[in-house]
Amino acid sequence: MSGALPEGANGLLLDIGRTAGRYYLRPAFRIRVHGRDRVPADGPLVVIANHSSNVDPQLVIGMLPRRSAFLAKAELFTGIGGRFLRAIGQIPVRRGEIDRTPLTTAVGVLKAGGAVGIFPEGTRGEGDVGAAERGAAWLVRASGATVLPIAIRGTRKPADGKRRWRPRVDLLFGEPFALKVGPGRKGLDQGTEELRAQLAALVQALDDWRGEHGFATP
Repeated sequence: MSGALPEGANGLLLDIGRTAGRYYLRPAFRIRVHGRDRVPADGPLVVIANHSSNVDPQLVIGMLPRRSAFLAKAELFTGIGGRFLRAIGQIPVRRGEIDRTPLTTAVGVLKAGGAVGIFPEGTRGEGDVGAAERGAAWLVRASGATVLPIAIRGTRKPADGKRRWRPRVDLLFGEPFALKVGPGRKGLDQGTEELRAQLAALVQALDDWRGEHGFATP
């Protein structure tokens, strides 16, 4: 198993958490996964996914067929839950602050052949990837990692807050791709837009498929 994680992380504990992520949400959602065989079995991998619900990270970590360290907002890393997240190798990021430590940690994981996940939108929203932050492109430039996009639909509550009983949730693994990120801020901006466009296109493809099969996205 390609399982590089941040120093001090417990891979076995992460595997237990991944198993829980695969199964404990199934009573609440009808989960279907598409294209999981596209995930590279080894080598540095930057995983990018859209984000519209708090359960999205748990689903992605659980459904990925390899260990991964995700960049997550620092507010989650408090109390017992925060200690657990650190123990399984997840990486806290303080929003609105200039701090290279999380990215440096993530690059170390990638250079050791591991997988690092990031939600380019930065915060939970509509999940349509209308905007993206530079972190994912920076990681790709610093590590030379392959990029794997994942689209998630069905986890967001409708505007009225009333969720259907066991709504259909789909995860679509896209084709991994290489990305050349140029130097300077211009290179980062161009790389970020390419990542955003690739992920947005995958989300749209999943929306189209769901629409054709009668699973409307809230």
